[in-house]
Amino acid sequence: MAAGKWASIGLLLVAECLALSLWFVSAAILPGMMAESEITPFRQAALSSGVQLGFVAGALVSAVLGLPDRFDPRRVMGIASVVAAVANLTLVVSVPGSAAAIAARFVTGAMLAGVYPVGMKIAVGWGEKDRGFLVGTLLGALILGNALPHLFALTGGGDWRTTVVTASVAALIAAGAAQLTSLGPHHARAARFDPGVVVTAWTNRKIRLAYAGYFGHMWELYSMWAWIAVIAALSYARHMPEERAATLASVTAFVSIASGTVTSVIGGRIADRVGKADVALYAMVVSGACALFTAIVFGGPVWLFFLIAVLWGASISPDSPQFSALVADNAPPHQAGSLMTLQTALGFALTFFTVQATPVLAEMWGWPPVIAIMALGPAFGIYAMARLRAIS
Repeated sequence: MAAGKWASIGLLLVAECLALSLWFVSAAILPGMMAESEITPFRQAALSSGVQLGFVAGALVSAVLGLPDRFDPRRVMGIASVVAAVANLTLVVSVPGSAAAIAARFVTGAMLAGVYPVGMKIAVGWGEKDRGFLVGTLLGALILGNALPHLFALTGGGDWRTTVVTASVAALIAAGAAQLTSLGPHHARAARFDPGVVVTAWTNRKIRLAYAGYFGHMWELYSMWAWIAVIAALSYARHMPEERAATLASVTAFVSIASGTVTSVIGGRIADRVGKADVALYAMVVSGACALFTAIVFGGPVWLFFLIAVLWGASISPDSPQFSALVADNAPPHQAGSLMTLQTALGFALTFFTVQATPVLAEMWGWPPVIAIMALGPAFGIYAMARLRAIS
């Protein structure tokens, strides 16, 4: 018997959350790996940015071949989750920070391009009037999944390999959950690849502005997610022993990132009532301000840094699903999956450079100026959303 709307959405959320736990595995286990091997700042960044680059490559291939629009998205998600789980598991037998480990992260990222954008394709097929809520809920699951490795690290008894294995098992469970979902009444398939998606992305002004807002958002988002644990640990270390600071930093990273789960769901519900561009704009106003305040309080009182970091995490996420929903709203139904995949591919291409550059610039300038630079992304996104609101 086919699953109904909310049963299917529930299964989809489980699949997204568990599969996306693979994303920040390297960030969560980095302290443990560094205790075993000396890893240069460049390779530290490459372990995270390799996932970004892999995701870009996978998403571009997916968009060009029209995978989310031509094939059953549930099967695409299942296969991608299994391959990602296996690739992630090779970290256990690879030298920490080695070329093999970085390559494994690249493959993991490439496969996750078959999970998140494809999940959006399934979600938008279940509704039109509540599309902002559906995509916001899906993003909430992604955020919780991104935060899970930090929780795995806290409960893994200090063994970073346990975190790796746990995340891979979670992704295998995700593959099974995806197969139990059903496709909604608004799901549309394309019989073949439609190169017109690239033309649509450029010539449709509303989609172009939605892309621009997303790029500003991504400038900030993954730099914050990838390095908040490191930033917090360095800030806290000025007031407590390094080991205690590292533990509290893991807690900070988990709570900060996971807080976006709730706000993304709430933001999605509000967006369906007041407007997706409005929610995206106001979220970026808050997150940009938080980036600046985090730079100001770096090294300051622990409680104050923690509160601002959590507020930053809560405000940095609700705009993300609305950019995708805006694309889906303004795209031909048979192109929606490929257009959303292309959007994420280009956005993550940007994050490769920001994630990779962040620790290098911090080593030269210190962390506060680099954190403040993250606010430039929301500023650009606010401008794009203001333009979109004016023509809507």
